[in-house]
Amino acid sequence: MGRLLGDEDVRSISRRYFVSNGFDGTLTCIGVVVGAVLSGVPDGVTVVKIGLGAAVGLGTSALWSVWEIERAETRAEMLRIERAMLVELDDTRYQRDQKGEQLVHATLSGLGPLIGILVPLSPFLLEGTVVSMVGAALLAVALGIAILGVFGAYMGSISGQRWYVAAARMALAGLVVAVINVFLPG
Repeated sequence: MGRLLGDEDVRSISRRYFVSNGFDGTLTCIGVVVGAVLSGVPDGVTVVKIGLGAAVGLGTSALWSVWEIERAETRAEMLRIERAMLVELDDTRYQRDQKGEQLVHATLSGLGPLIGILVPLSPFLLEGTVVSMVGAALLAVALGIAILGVFGAYMGSISGQRWYVAAARMALAGLVVAVINVFLPG
């Protein structure tokens, strides 16, 4: 597994899945949090339960879809190579590496939305003792925006962009989602 993680192509694909699905999870969490508070959800535990439902759904979607996508793509690639080489590659190092890459990609894909949802939800665990519902929501949105900023900074730094510009672009999406939710009817 360590050899696979040392492969830049594997890291690149996994990084894309992680950030993309983490972005989706974070924006979903911001929407859930703002919507829950504005809809009158009475306590933080209920918001956490709603958020956990979103985490299970998005985490499962991210993991499962990438598992199946990578399974199909690697199988198609293996069939092309087998046809070109006129040999089967079952039970070879190549096939084992493909399965390992599939596992790495799916795992990181599923981990992204979990982080993007669970971290912003955390202030709601303190609702009623340390913060109010509105305070928890503000902290959750701030944490979500910070996570998005970290994703942006990371992607900006590996691509040679100004990390702070990339961070601001990604973080802006969280702010936009929060503002749109505030102005939704109901």
